[in-house]
Amino acid sequence: MVHSLTKGLLLTVTLILLAACNDTETRPQIDIEGKTMGTFYSVKISGNIAQNKQQLQQEIDALLEQANDDISTYRPHSVLSRFNQHRSSEPQPIPRGMADIILMAQRIGRDTGGAMDITVGPLVNLWGFGPDKRVVKVPQQQQIDAAKQQIGLQHLKLISDHQGEWLQKELPEMYVDLSTLGEGYAVDQLVRLMARHGITHYLVSVGGAVSSRGVNGQGQPWRVAIQKPTDRENAVQALVDLQGYGISTAGSYRNYFEQDGQRYSHVIDPTTGRPINHRLVSATVIAPTALEADGWDTGLMVLGTEKALKLAEEKGLAVYLISKTDEGFSAVMTPQFKAFLVQ
Repeated sequence: MVHSLTKGLLLTVTLILLAACNDTETRPQIDIEGKTMGTFYSVKISGNIAQNKQQLQQEIDALLEQANDDISTYRPHSVLSRFNQHRSSEPQPIPRGMADIILMAQRIGRDTGGAMDITVGPLVNLWGFGPDKRVVKVPQQQQIDAAKQQIGLQHLKLISDHQGEWLQKELPEMYVDLSTLGEGYAVDQLVRLMARHGITHYLVSVGGAVSSRGVNGQGQPWRVAIQKPTDRENAVQALVDLQGYGISTAGSYRNYFEQDGQRYSHVIDPTTGRPINHRLVSATVIAPTALEADGWDTGLMVLGTEKALKLAEEKGLAVYLISKTDEGFSAVMTPQFKAFLVQ
């Protein structure tokens, strides 16, 4: 499986279906659910479709299985794992979909000043949040320094020509981790599958990444709820109507370990080599694709509230940030995000 950076199922998509209005015709709706990438997926389709439900689920499972075979760090023979095991600077062939993820990661990595870094794998593993056995104690500084010597987007090259795509690393121990974008990538793959079948009314989700189009079985726009940063289920912070866009949320409060009374989050700052220690606890991003939203939310989480908000405003991003305060939690959003809010 792909190790999700525990988006924490921060987006609630199953319960926020508005009650049918008297003047709205109820549409048939099918629900398909399953497991992938260490989390759950859901596909909801309304209206009549030509495909058999069982056959469609088989296609969905096969598509998600292929994504795992490409980018999972938990599967030793995936394309990505073989690249990570490779110890030379010889370019390695990769599938087109994986190249799309790398390209997005490089762009967002540059835009966030390296806060979103898919080469941070050595640090993720060192802190016990990778596919290896979980660590529950803080690494030594010399271990952190050694791991930092093996990271850096500038040491990863994507090569593309008429023959295909290749990935090249300049550091032999470089370990690429695409789990920060895996859920968004999977959602976009499901969206393309819907398009190939001519399905125009759907809501698809993988973990904390979601995309939707059209209306639900009650003839109402699909609603997605952003959960409050608590362990209590269905505590809704805000409701959004995606209007055909993708959304993804990253959070720091559900995947962690504690030592000597201090909590260490799974979100690693590549600059310090340590888990983030600021007060931003979740970042939600709406973007044209779920992949783009999935990349931005992690980068913004690393930056913290002030820097994340400033960058989001500069880039015109639709962003919703929840921060811890002495009194509880506070939320701030960009004008672009407000346009998606259900009033």
